[in-house]
Amino acid sequence: MGACCSCHRVGRFEGCPIEEEAKPREVDDDNIILTGEGGARVRLQGSSKYVAMHTQQGKKGYNQDAMTVWENFSGDKEAVLCSIFDGHGPNGHMVSRYVRDYLPAKVTKCYQQSRSYKMDPESDQVCDENHPYNLFWKEKLVKCFHEMDEELESDAPVDSYSSGTTSVTVLKKGRNLVVANLGDSRAVLCTRDSNNELVAQQLTVDLKPNLPAEKARITSHRGRVLPMKEEPNVHRIWMPDQDCPGLAMARAFGDFCLKDYGLISTPEITYRRLSDRDEFVVLATDGIWDVLSNSDVIKIVSSARKRSMAAKLLIDEAQRAWRHKFPCAKTDDCAAICLFFKRPRPLLTKSISEVTHLSLNYKDHAANNGGHDHELETVLNCDMEEGIDDSHKAAGKNTQRRRRKTSRKIEFAGQ
Repeated sequence: MGACCSCHRVGRFEGCPIEEEAKPREVDDDNIILTGEGGARVRLQGSSKYVAMHTQQGKKGYNQDAMTVWENFSGDKEAVLCSIFDGHGPNGHMVSRYVRDYLPAKVTKCYQQSRSYKMDPESDQVCDENHPYNLFWKEKLVKCFHEMDEELESDAPVDSYSSGTTSVTVLKKGRNLVVANLGDSRAVLCTRDSNNELVAQQLTVDLKPNLPAEKARITSHRGRVLPMKEEPNVHRIWMPDQDCPGLAMARAFGDFCLKDYGLISTPEITYRRLSDRDEFVVLATDGIWDVLSNSDVIKIVSSARKRSMAAKLLIDEAQRAWRHKFPCAKTDDCAAICLFFKRPRPLLTKSISEVTHLSLNYKDHAANNGGHDHELETVLNCDMEEGIDDSHKAAGKNTQRRRRKTSRKIEFAGQ
């Protein structure tokens, strides 16, 4: 809980252009889709066959969370890039959207370079973290993050001296999943154990200032790591001689007032080889993880009746958990991306128009339609199969005669 304790949110930011060559492709109430470099489909909200994403503003001010999904990444139909950002500080909402719009384009250039290397990402040896494929992405993603941070400091039209953003980025190519983590947002995988039960596996570490390695680096650069009296469990970074800004994560884009005192923009890079047991991965900001466990999250997402509603369902549950666990606290912003690995399962139910007389009897159909005979006629008025006995044929003829007589009576009454 908490990010920068000395911040006040100001102004409303509508977002940066994604790239000069990126043009709007489709915009409606539920989906915002643009075209990015290499023909990628850039999604800022909404859902698709494999993705559900949603964000909800909390009660602390403007929504500082941002997210993006690049499908057909760099023109590769098997590749998708998902990123989620949690801004903090006076201009956190601006920083998170700026990085959202420009970081994926930098990763795209690295992805295009990877195609020139003679590496087989489908080889089983790629599971080794020292495999050239993994070493390549570790080097390139670290470089992209550093370039993004340098651009934010020197060229961006956003004041990020005491504002910044965390980030979790997932790049999926076939069975390969590369994760870049910067800060305390989180990525959690849903997989199946030996009993075919759904279990959660955390793919990232919440990079808090009190982690031993993080604290050692910060203090070696004269930064201070201390909690406030009213929040004894939330450790923050402070400048050597000032009680500010009180940053509750050890790595972030921006926050240049602390970059000389141990805060870094170097992401932790991890790799996972996906198997048939892996179902989906959830990326979410700490507004969700503060109130829901990893197991809670995968249960909620897997319980969604439709994939498109999974992220919204998750955030709705997180909002309820906030009101229950912290009734006196202001609800934090929440954002989530659910990336599914398998094709959607086909619906097993059929509509009435798809049901034939061979698969639905009179009682079943009457029950489904409230017992109204006028609905039943749409099923009975069909070509009957050969081999039906003469008694049924005679009954059918008698029914037709009665209908003709009834229609004549109605016509006569109308005259």
